[in-house]
Amino acid sequence: MNAITAASAERLVRVPLGERAYDILIGPGLIARAGREIAARLKGRKAAIITDENVAPLYLDALVASLQAASIQASSLVLPAGEKTKSFEHLMTVCDAVLTARVERNDAVIALGGGVIGDLAGFAAGIVRRGVRFVQVPTSLLSQVDSSVGGKTGINTHHGKNLIGVFHQPDLVLADIDVLNTLSEREFRAGYAEVAKYGLIDKPDFFAWLESNWRQVFAGGAARIEAIAASCQAKSDVVVADERENGPRALLNLGHTFGHALEAATAYDSRRLVHGEGVAIGMVLAHEFSARLNLASPDDAKRVEAHLKVVGLPTRMGDIPGELPPAETLMDAIAQDKKVKSGKLTFILTHGIGQSFVADDVPSSEVLSFLKEKHP
Repeated sequence: MNAITAASAERLVRVPLGERAYDILIGPGLIARAGREIAARLKGRKAAIITDENVAPLYLDALVASLQAASIQASSLVLPAGEKTKSFEHLMTVCDAVLTARVERNDAVIALGGGVIGDLAGFAAGIVRRGVRFVQVPTSLLSQVDSSVGGKTGINTHHGKNLIGVFHQPDLVLADIDVLNTLSEREFRAGYAEVAKYGLIDKPDFFAWLESNWRQVFAGGAARIEAIAASCQAKSDVVVADERENGPRALLNLGHTFGHALEAATAYDSRRLVHGEGVAIGMVLAHEFSARLNLASPDDAKRVEAHLKVVGLPTRMGDIPGELPPAETLMDAIAQDKKVKSGKLTFILTHGIGQSFVADDVPSSEVLSFLKEKHP
């Protein structure tokens, strides 16, 4: 990691995808500058803002004012907050709002919110008129470091999470760090799980830096910007190498196969479990499962759990409030996961901290036995 200095007030990460290349701006005050930044990059002069009832009272007026100052005509749609908004019903509502606003291909859909809004609005942007411009203004740490970057969009069904969607890259990501000050501690911790993930995938030095500097990241300032920028750069590198998840991009799913199964098991009830918490538990399980298969040292799993626990994240299935369905039901959710190919289970496992790899054809019997062992 580079030294943290006061000069790190703003960072730019470029995602070099040829004709679909775009910038990620990271720093303070970006919502107030959104109109100027969007107008400099897009030809269109209309925008449909999609947000939710938690974010709208805080930032919608400022975003609209910024767009209007740049001569961009803005309409807005405010949706219910929460994972259950990623549904067919709300997708239709968003598409209708975008069409009603007469947004054309060079105009933009703007997602103002966390990962739910980004995934939903991005899906709509990808299918309305067979694709319109898309701008991400992520308002949670999780969405700033993960879901706003890379072009994966989608909705949930009763079969599982994110099983219906498209790849639709944004044209710009504005990660305004000021908005993170309004997050609850729980939401910030959940986003931090995705930050830690980048170190655990293939950047052991970054994970070690987080172990030493996580308090400063939580406190804000230059360390927070550095952590977000490092995470966005890490994701950009993977996306550029494998945009449509045919190979190494699957590494970004470290912890997600277990985590998604736990989210499905709690019916996406955010009172019990939010995405980042599921990922935190999932990353511990992935390291423990790797140790069970003699692929990694049990000490690595203990180190991962110790760090996630010290920042306040859940690390065990038993940390989830309420009862969980039996291991067999969790296994069914895993078998429905997008990372299953030709009926064979694919997991992201590890040989140690920062040494993750894609493991194809993992025996389902081993997974089920492990889940029964870890089930509370």
